[in-house]
Amino acid sequence: MADLPQDPSVPLNMPAPSRPSVLSLAIKEKSALFSAYMPFLKNGGIFVPTNKAYKLGEEIYVILTLLDDPSKYPIAGKVAWVTPAGAGNNKSQGIGVHFPNDESGVRVKLRVEEVLGSSIRSSRPTHTL
Repeated sequence: MADLPQDPSVPLNMPAPSRPSVLSLAIKEKSALFSAYMPFLKNGGIFVPTNKAYKLGEEIYVILTLLDDPSKYPIAGKVAWVTPAGAGNNKSQGIGVHFPNDESGVRVKLRVEEVLGSSIRSSRPTHTL
């Protein structure tokens, strides 16, 4: 079997593009949603507890389930926050995922804010601030 010609625009040693990690997050209580939501990000975001190390700007795919809502909200976002292990102040290790600036990001942001209602303005501590 003959070798296929190499595309000259692709270096031989170039690694295949990596696919974003996929995490699943099911939030069962309104108080947990309040603690995880990141309204200070331009498009909104959600804190996802994880022991895996991520870098700021890294692409990530989250499948979010909210309370009793049967819908699953797919989020193709980027890491905008990292809370490392041992961060102190009883903060959970994990990452903040910035919602994308597209229809899916707007949809999940509106749904989260609808569920939280006026409690979104509370000064209670969250996983991030």
